Amino acid sequence: MENFLEVRNLKKYFQVSGGSLHAVDGVSFGIEAGRTLGVVGESGCGKSTLGRVVLRLHEPTSGRIIFDGMDITLFNADEMRQMRKYMQIIFQDPYASLDPRFTIAQAIEEPLKLHKIYSTDAETKARVRELMDMVGVSERSFNAYPHEFDGGRRQRVVIARALAIAPKFIVCDEPVSALDVSVQAQILNLMIDLQSRLKLTYIFISHDLSVVKHISDDIAVMYLGQIIEKSPKNEIFSKPCHPYTIALLSAIPSVNINIKKRRIILNDEISSPINMKPGCRFAPRCPFARAECSEADPPLTEAAPQHFVACIRHGEIMSG
Repeated sequence: MENFLEVRNLKKYFQVSGGSLHAVDGVSFGIEAGRTLGVVGESGCGKSTLGRVVLRLHEPTSGRIIFDGMDITLFNADEMRQMRKYMQIIFQDPYASLDPRFTIAQAIEEPLKLHKIYSTDAETKARVRELMDMVGVSERSFNAYPHEFDGGRRQRVVIARALAIAPKFIVCDEPVSALDVSVQAQILNLMIDLQSRLKLTYIFISHDLSVVKHISDDIAVMYLGQIIEKSPKNEIFSKPCHPYTIALLSAIPSVNINIKKRRIILNDEISSPINMKPGCRFAPRCPFARAECSEADPPLTEAAPQHFVACIRHGEIMSG
């Protein structure tokens, strides 16, 4: 099946006082329509920047972004403004995402007015009520303000606003990390239901592997600006290939007290993402590293069907 979104060798460098910060460095992947790619990694790995670059909220340094057959890296500002109808983002902090001076209805109707979707105010209000019902926000909250809501209901409003102009693709940038665990489950289930009903395609960004597993079809693990492992979600949990992924999975607590997991502790500090040198970026922290690991960037190769890993020693690690 053809990919709905395809990213090819995408790079985003920021010029800082010390040199060039490689936030996203040679990332490639594809997502089929109606599916979810989970992007996971620790803070500072570049996952949020990746989401913003894919939407061109940050301009890419180089690379290509093919959206529904169109190379949007070639689009000018006016063309990208039209593309915003089809691609949206849900941010991490729902309170910061909403203007405190706007009522809930005004927040949801803002993109409808911006893109001139409806010709009458009555049609706009009807669409707002439809969206509120869709995400589980009571109509009596129509004229309420964000400060009157808890975090979960604010995030429902943010989701409604993202859906207002009927996009095809949404970047979900840690949309549940600021919420209580019980509320997280409600929002995740809502997003899964909406994806099924509206045929949406997601990039779901998180530092929590358990959350990513719940919602994703495929998972990409990022480390210092690069994807170092990507596979269907069940495969990455049952047969991780990269030492970093293995370490991440070892940190997930088990509810079964009879299962004793060996926790892998990564003691060394993360390398600086500024002026990166050739070689595996995880090598300074990797218990399996050898001298050859620091000679060149390991390519993302297919270790098993649909399972890609950037580690020259993954075969030895898995067989050992």
